[in-house]
Amino acid sequence: MGEMTDKIEGRAKQAVGAVTGDEGTKREGERQEDKGKLKGDLDSAIDKTQGALEDVKDKTENALDDLKDKIDKK
Repeated sequence: MGEMTDKIEGRAKQAVGAVTGDEGTKREGERQEDKGKLKGDLDSAIDKTQGALEDVKDKTENALDDLKDKIDKK
């Protein structure tokens, strides 16, 4: 399931558990909501890592181009 789906279903299970007094359902909902939050955190970390890798790639390519230019001038 997706991040938002897990969060929403988790909250719904928590509500059902709270209303019915079923602690097991309530805890299951808490775990599912936490799972959704973790998915969101992981997606964010992946996006940041990909952005950082792109920056490193661009800087490396620029440095190589500069080095090639210096070599060609000799």
